[in-house]
Amino acid sequence: MGKRPLDILNNTLGKPVIIKLKGERIFRGTLEGYDIHMNLVLDDAKELSDSENETTMGTVVIRGDNVVYISP
Repeated sequence: MGKRPLDILNNTLGKPVIIKLKGERIFRGTLEGYDIHMNLVLDDAKELSDSENETTMGTVVIRGDNVVYISP
């Protein structure tokens, strides 16, 4: 049987992830926490605007209803 999405997130805690949001925004950082609504906490987060530019954001909270995908 396949794993449930929140089980996969639990196994990814403390590891780097890439998160794509609605509106084509992409963040990279370390997944520090989540809840049942898939609200996420990223540490050492960077917003990737294109292949050359990154904006360092530090710790961010991402609202789950904006998440398109999470890549471990």
